Amino acid sequence: MTATVRTGRRLPVVLRNRSFGAVWTAQVLTQAAARMFQVGVVWWLVSQVGGDGRGVASGAFLAVSTLPPVLLVPLVARVIARCPHRTVLAGAAAVAGLVAAATATWTCAAPLPTAVVYAAALLLAGCQALFDPCLTTSVPELVEDADIEAATGFELSTQSLAGLAGGLLGPLLVDAWDLAGIVAGCAAAYLLAALLVALTRFPRAASGPAADVPRPRTLRQILADLPFIRRALLCFAVANVFTTAVYVVMPLYTRSVLDGRGSTVAALEAALGAGTLLGSFTGGRIPGAPTTVGGTCLALMALALALPGIAPSAAVALAALGLAGWCLGVIGVRFVALFQRSVPAADKPGFFAVMQALLGATFPLSSLLFGALGDRLDARWLCLVQGVGLLPVAAALFLLGRHGHAKAPGVPDVAPAAVPEAVR
Repeated sequence: MTATVRTGRRLPVVLRNRSFGAVWTAQVLTQAAARMFQVGVVWWLVSQVGGDGRGVASGAFLAVSTLPPVLLVPLVARVIARCPHRTVLAGAAAVAGLVAAATATWTCAAPLPTAVVYAAALLLAGCQALFDPCLTTSVPELVEDADIEAATGFELSTQSLAGLAGGLLGPLLVDAWDLAGIVAGCAAAYLLAALLVALTRFPRAASGPAADVPRPRTLRQILADLPFIRRALLCFAVANVFTTAVYVVMPLYTRSVLDGRGSTVAALEAALGAGTLLGSFTGGRIPGAPTTVGGTCLALMALALALPGIAPSAAVALAALGLAGWCLGVIGVRFVALFQRSVPAADKPGFFAVMQALLGATFPLSSLLFGALGDRLDARWLCLVQGVGLLPVAAALFLLGRHGHAKAPGVPDVAPAAVPEAVR
């Protein structure tokens, strides 16, 4: 009991482990920049494109932004498995910074063609597709074994922090300084992240080729031994068709239903990000099997996403997106922690790259589908389509647990006692 008390009083891992703290800060910077660019450009397109083309323009942009994680899976897995992780992280952030800086320079010199904006989005997303799974794989190189759960909790919270910061700043910068403000801010964030990683020591990194590490298996071999993970990933891939549509629906809803400006989009993005952040830090305390928690959260998310279509108002939309974000955060903590415990270390580079690609593969489909629907249906109907579409997935996740697949090897049915230290 005394040991538990002492552990609970320790500083958060990001403060007492300077290496992990620096890399975590770099992750916050890169993901915030990526999110700021996405949200800001979508709002710019919705504001600039007239008539019935807004939905298709914004949907196509988001689709382009999510193609690299899908198309580059084999390359990402090979690079992460064969190259020093610090080099990969610093290099990806540096390249993204140079791309953003070049785009910012062009923006200041002359009006930026839309094709260039799409090309920049493609390159930035490619860098992020390499950075994120590499950081997840490198967590054991930065922290002691006892701190892996706490570090994972902080890593999972990064997307929430990034969504909160980037989603808030993106539309505001567009209203204030057009695209120039966004790309300049992205360049600064990426380059600072690259510098932080380059100056950080990875104390537990392998000193040479991983001779003692088993040869990584193919994804088919990994998932053959983990049927629960295979089915869970399929459920979440389908769910993503409806959940990620919020990034298309939100600006359209703001423009056509709320008649709002960039500050309204920023507030809605902030509500979603704050809810996800709260879910990331509280998800570990919720008891129950992963399928029970995940199915319940998906059902709650279905209600939350449909609610703005039933009762259109800014207050309802803010509350609904806050609840939807909390559900996303809880699901992320429970299932990514399960994957970290279940997938062998040698398989993690390939697995996390493919997991990101599989879950992201539906984003282009979702963006194009809901973008096209947005030019034909009122944004309130789009909210209802999102909610109704999630209900069968929630039911499927419940059934997955009832059929005896709820437990992966070595993973308890209840939430682990250890939670991110930031909430202690």
